[in-house]
Amino acid sequence: MAEKSFHVEVVSADSRLYSGEATFVIAKTTVGELGVLANHEPLLGQLVPGGFVVIDEESGTRRAAAVEGGFLSVTGDAVTVLAESAEWADKVDVNAEKQALEQAEPDTPEYHRAQARLAAAQYLSK
Repeated sequence: MAEKSFHVEVVSADSRLYSGEATFVIAKTTVGELGVLANHEPLLGQLVPGGFVVIDEESGTRRAAAVEGGFLSVTGDAVTVLAESAEWADKVDVNAEKQALEQAEPDTPEYHRAQARLAAAQYLSK
């Protein structure tokens, strides 16, 4: 059985980070990590500070982005991520983010930013 794909958009306050076809999406929401396949039941989820979104593209490439807050909207044929901020994990300096996480006060924007970047980068290494 061939994998089914669906359209994915990742948009932040200042840019459109991604628009394309995917076979699987993972997002960290306030109720935990959520996986989405084609024809998923519609839902609206709140993204957490220090979260991430992982996209398995139709081509087989895996992409991951660190996201700061926002929402995940799932319809039967599309997923839209509306994030306060988002950036690709392949541009993350893991060692610098580990150091930033250690130095930041818990539950601050700096802490959540470093946490999001590290979590997204870890998904690229899986």
